[in-house]
Amino acid sequence: MNATTPPQDDEDMPAEIDFSGGVRGKFYRPKAKLNLPVYLDAEVQAYLADIASKKGVPVSDLANDLLRRDIAIIEAAK
Repeated sequence: MNATTPPQDDEDMPAEIDFSGGVRGKFYRPKAKLNLPVYLDAEVQAYLADIASKKGVPVSDLANDLLRRDIAIIEAAK
């Protein structure tokens, strides 16, 4: 912030940001697929990476297979 800029509250939008020409929903895609990242603990990732490298598969494929098995077990127990 320079000496000519008045201090702003954290909740206020700075005056130099102008959304008057904005278009609502311009980039909205109703059928867009969103893949959320999954963050593993370091020791879990190392363990899975070791197994995946021995099997010659990506860690994501191995993790998905393990999760599918867990889901099948949970569903069978219902």
